[in-house]
Amino acid sequence: MIKRKILSKLQEHLFSDQMTIITGPRQVGKTYLMTQLQKQLQDEGKKTVWLNLDNEEDQKRFSSQANLLAYIELLVGKEKAFVFIDEIQRKENAGLFLKGIFDMNTPYKFVVSGSGSLELKAKISESMAGRKQLFTVNPVSFEEFVNFKTDYQYENKLEDFYKIESEKIIRLLSEYMVFGGYPRVVLADTVGLKQRQMQEIYRSYIDRDIHGLLHLEKTDAFNNLLKILASQIGGLVNVSELALTIGIDQKTIKHYLFYLEQTFLIQKVTPFFRNTRSEVTKAPVYYFIDTGLRNWLLGLFGLPEILPSISGHLFENLIFNMLTNLTEFTSTQIHFWRTKDQAEVDFVLEKGLEVTPIEVKYSKLTKPEIPRSLRSFLIRYKPSNAYIVHIGTEESRDVIEKTTLQLLPFFKLIFHDFEYDTKRP
Repeated sequence: MIKRKILSKLQEHLFSDQMTIITGPRQVGKTYLMTQLQKQLQDEGKKTVWLNLDNEEDQKRFSSQANLLAYIELLVGKEKAFVFIDEIQRKENAGLFLKGIFDMNTPYKFVVSGSGSLELKAKISESMAGRKQLFTVNPVSFEEFVNFKTDYQYENKLEDFYKIESEKIIRLLSEYMVFGGYPRVVLADTVGLKQRQMQEIYRSYIDRDIHGLLHLEKTDAFNNLLKILASQIGGLVNVSELALTIGIDQKTIKHYLFYLEQTFLIQKVTPFFRNTRSEVTKAPVYYFIDTGLRNWLLGLFGLPEILPSISGHLFENLIFNMLTNLTEFTSTQIHFWRTKDQAEVDFVLEKGLEVTPIEVKYSKLTKPEIPRSLRSFLIRYKPSNAYIVHIGTEESRDVIEKTTLQLLPFFKLIFHDFEYDTKRP
């Protein structure tokens, strides 16, 4: 069993008046988390109801709000109870349906899950403002992966483990970057089994999300777009160039990119700029929610060693996912920085007027080696803090142009040992 950190947040929210909405990519363990919540409640003697819209009999209960509530009342009466609804995206107009139930002031607490469909994300958010808390379940994080692979021996002293067993951490890092964090892939014992699991995950995504949402009969262009994005992690994406390469119009490219984001395969990062003449202002970059899926798309899934040509890109993708987790539920925005004369910084965290540049290096460093591009950013924007994140364990601080520049082991991001919004004294 893989312990998920989000479980404790879900447990806390069980006793909120709001609906609990659990969303995220397919096959990341949403249903498993709900069964854990239900078991906990049942062990405490609480009444629960389970409904799954993949089940035809359960689907009939959703013909109307009144019909659903009558069925729940038949099972548990009019007392306090917890109602779990799985695969809510199967219900047309799910947001309005749930809003209507919530507004009836029933004695029931609803915990609802669904995969990343547009209707689930957009319509529920629009219809249920103030009535729900949305929790996104992602693939297993590197922290969760390490805890699982070490049988939870170091769960409460993980930072010490990182420092003492640095070589083992690098091996685990390589495995994680190659295979990713989909639970079924992590749990599979052999490379062959992992490959079959990933193939099934992707096939399920294409069959259910893409055929269902985009109504594509032929997916060649869509698959080609995904492969191109996978081959240029962190590279500027030019829609007109993609359209020419793939042979479809720009509007369709934009449409596909939008759906890829909304169904939790990729995330877009926009450029940071203050000078429209000298800095890139429009072209975004994309990162994958899961590096294993990215590798599978390119035929690199299961390689015994990470190719030197891609290790830096995979590590950069991993750091992006860590930063996304670190800044979740905050006002901090993640950007990148590029100038028209090719200076670049991997990530720029923006919070209010404060910015924090982060350069990522897939190497073990002993002191900050300041790239020319990063120095250019420090001179131009004079941030309070700047970071060079690396795979080693060395830490150091230096002051460059009134900026505190820190060499930071990547695992420090897990423990939030990271200042990105402090003000200069």
